Amino acid sequence: VLHEGVDTDIVRPNPKARFTLPASGRVLTRRDEVVTYVARNLEPYRGFHVFMRALPQLLRRRKRAQVVIVGGDSVSYGAPPPPRSTFRETMLQELGAKLDLERVHFLGMLEYQEYLKLLQVSSVHVYLTYPFVLSWSFIEALASGCLVIGSATAPVLEVLRDGHNGLTVDFFKVRRLANRIEAALAEPENMQAVRRAARATAVAQFDLKRLLLPRWTALFDDLIAGRRPPGSA
Repeated sequence: VLHEGVDTDIVRPNPKARFTLPASGRVLTRRDEVVTYVARNLEPYRGFHVFMRALPQLLRRRKRAQVVIVGGDSVSYGAPPPPRSTFRETMLQELGAKLDLERVHFLGMLEYQEYLKLLQVSSVHVYLTYPFVLSWSFIEALASGCLVIGSATAPVLEVLRDGHNGLTVDFFKVRRLANRIEAALAEPENMQAVRRAARATAVAQFDLKRLLLPRWTALFDDLIAGRRPPGSA
């Protein structure tokens, strides 16, 4: 089984990165408290509802936190939202005035380079998923040196080791998720080793040019030549 690979020469940390919020023009840097969430579409399979329910507590306790959410309103996986609605609208209706929408930014889809800048300024990146296919964005967040808080579900746990290259939390524990984000924001210096280990994991296991592309090339060469792997005992 071969992963497609991530170009870790392009997807990498950048302490000087700057990301501009499209609506307000505000520029975010590594000096800000930036909580990021990324999915192709905002839906339960990727834990969007759990993430949203953690925000009222987080925003109440972390007055500087800016929450930046990337993803569309369609459905990639699972059941659709209620008729004539989206999961984003459903969660906004549920949470209502509990959210400070001046600090919650829905960006929709982003151009790839802008998305990478956002990962580079992220203070905490939240990745939640049902036991399902692991997102490219998860590996790209690791490669960017993000502090990833991920759900303790397969396949996340195949890659993320709690306290080593990221932090894990039970998928359904909303308060626990908020507490872990809050604690990570409160002690950024203590999280630097975790960030470095995240980057090292991406390079060691998912690097495109030096690791996976040679394996893909070897696979294609074997197919063209009619070679098959030797059988094992």
